[in-house]
Amino acid sequence: MNDTPAQADQDDEPLARASVLLVDDTPENLVAMEVVLEELDCDPVSVTSGNAALGQLLKREFALVLLDVQMPGMDGFEVAELMRNYPRTKNVPIIFVTAISKEDRYVRRGYQAGAVDYLFKPLDPTILRAKVRFFLELDQQKRRLESKLARSRASREALFAAYGDMLEQPLPPTEH
Repeated sequence: MNDTPAQADQDDEPLARASVLLVDDTPENLVAMEVVLEELDCDPVSVTSGNAALGQLLKREFALVLLDVQMPGMDGFEVAELMRNYPRTKNVPIIFVTAISKEDRYVRRGYQAGAVDYLFKPLDPTILRAKVRFFLELDQQKRRLESKLARSRASREALFAAYGDMLEQPLPPTEH
């Protein structure tokens, strides 16, 4: 089915900027990530603890979470596990950003907790930007599809509201 010109125009409408949650207990690391992400079309939201991250996740939608593993109180693994158990955040992509050992057991635990990727500090700005850009584009595609689906549902509901009685009537038999 082809889109009408009006639908195509709606698909080209700019979407609200996506937000990226940056979680690290070291403020300098947050500033460094913010600087790396400056050239991307996103709103970085920085917090310094797992609890603050969960608070932000309850307040707004995020396209991606860049999550430090080693933090006092609630570590990144715990934050990820809690995110995966909550319907609103269970599908938000998580990239662990860590300076701890690159041992397989930590990496495995990160993926088991729900990470889609694992980056080691010091971060390579080019790699970080490329990965974040990918998830921002994926989020934009998802939001466009959700918008298109909502328009389709509204159109269907309007059609049934206007012609519901006629649409539910059986068609008369055809003559051969």
